[in-house]
Amino acid sequence: MSDEQRADRQLQMRKIADEIMGLAHDGILINMRFLDVALSRLNVECRGQMGAHLFDGMALYYDPALLLQQYRNAPHYAARLYLHTLLHGIFSHALSADKLNRTYWDLATDIAVEHTILDWNLHLTSLSSDDLLQSRMDVLEKQAGGLTAERLYRHFRIEEPSEKAMQEWYKLCHYDEHRYWDRQEELELSQAEWRKISERIKADLKSFSKEKNSAESMEENLKEATRQRYDYTDFLRRFMVMGETVQVNDDEFDYIYYTYGLHTYGNMPLVEPLEYKDSKKIKDFVIAIDTSASCRGEVVQAFLQKTYNIMQASENFFRKVNVHILQCDSEVRQDVKITEQKEFDDFMAHGKLTGFGSTDFRPAFSYIEKLQKEQEFDDLKGLLYFTDGYGIYPEHMPDYDVAFVFLQEDENVPKVPPWAIKIVLDEEEVWK
Repeated sequence: MSDEQRADRQLQMRKIADEIMGLAHDGILINMRFLDVALSRLNVECRGQMGAHLFDGMALYYDPALLLQQYRNAPHYAARLYLHTLLHGIFSHALSADKLNRTYWDLATDIAVEHTILDWNLHLTSLSSDDLLQSRMDVLEKQAGGLTAERLYRHFRIEEPSEKAMQEWYKLCHYDEHRYWDRQEELELSQAEWRKISERIKADLKSFSKEKNSAESMEENLKEATRQRYDYTDFLRRFMVMGETVQVNDDEFDYIYYTYGLHTYGNMPLVEPLEYKDSKKIKDFVIAIDTSASCRGEVVQAFLQKTYNIMQASENFFRKVNVHILQCDSEVRQDVKITEQKEFDDFMAHGKLTGFGSTDFRPAFSYIEKLQKEQEFDDLKGLLYFTDGYGIYPEHMPDYDVAFVFLQEDENVPKVPPWAIKIVLDEEEVWK
């Protein structure tokens, strides 16, 4: 075959592949009208000689030769690939790819989007392997408690899948490569646009679900995609206390008068620098740990370590501190007072979780009130309560800030009181 014939052949392949992807686009649009904006947002480009299809968080790049081969074996493959990649974008999977175990995250995202596609039961995306895939997912859903990417990732971190299982899931669920998902800075702008699209789809899905009884998986994944994420370091600044530190206050120091005095009177400046400056720092603080059975020990330790590491940073921490770590279930089981690094290190090395009964938040608040009356705190600013949320909340607002910290969203838990802050962290955020 001459170079000219080879070039013509490749051109024909690209043209046919473009037509196939165009038909896939139109089929999805006709069957799922609420995805119109998302479909217009996803760039689809033909790139030859890749040997794979690739989604970089912004565009789908497909290999025409590979696509034609897959289309020949399964005519619905193109629509499946298109919808699979589109859901990665809608669910913001690329932006959340900065995980400690990237392999598990890639697998979790593929399973999550495939579960949503199976949930829709569309003819234009059906494949011969779907029955097998559905049976495997039914088992996995019972084990993981749900099939969103976040739930699956947490499950894989705890119950590590075997290499054989990984390969089987890869064969059933993998359609596009994710190798460029680690380019977080480049993805920020793109993912902001995807988030707006996700919010719109979340609203449009209500009307769609009246026509279809298969929107549950989509809704669960959209909740995760649109859930507000928190930077725990920034969040902890809410609990800083105004204090006094010995340092020059450059904001209130006037260099003009100072240098004028030195110039006119020799070594006698007109204004001495202020020695004290108000700065937001943590001094009196309480961390309460819900020691009910649902709060795993290693996660509790990681949370305490991360919290203390943030607090002891020089910009946020007094040299003298007064931090109380309470262990609570239906009552306060233990109170460890921390005034220096060594005490915290000893607690982390030798301390043990106690309790593991039912949860009642009220005894912790009563105990803190008792400490306040005993003048244990100079100025108690905040309480962080690390919990799964299943407990009895106090009715009255205390005179300090309160935050209940959750590791996952759960609609079944009682609502946090309006005077408290609810913060939902990814477990990954705790371990970083």
